[in-house]
Amino acid sequence: MSSNKKILVIEDEPEFRMALRMRLEANGYEVIEAEDGVVGLDMARNKNPDLIMLDIMLPKMDGYKVARLLKFDEKYRKIPIVMLTARAQQTDRETGMAVGGDAYLTKPYKPQEMLDLIAKLLAEGAG
Repeated sequence: MSSNKKILVIEDEPEFRMALRMRLEANGYEVIEAEDGVVGLDMARNKNPDLIMLDIMLPKMDGYKVARLLKFDEKYRKIPIVMLTARAQQTDRETGMAVGGDAYLTKPYKPQEMLDLIAKLLAEGAG
């Protein structure tokens, strides 16, 4: 199904990060993790993920800045980014998309909705 696509999860809440990892791995994805924006940015640049699940409210560097730095760099701009956050305001969604998010999911998310979105973004990226 996923043909071992690699997903980078940048999320500071350990329980949520672990639950996300388990769901993604159960669906055939390889998962790498980062607990803050600085480590996440470094992993995005060095581990070649196929997709990034990015929380907005992160220690050291927020998700908006991580997305902006990746999307404005020619080498990384094609990596799809799913902004995954508890921030549900329309302005948060608009900001997330403006800095380079390809999709925006609000916690708590519906697991199947998330998996469908990931599959769609990965398929678009492969084309």
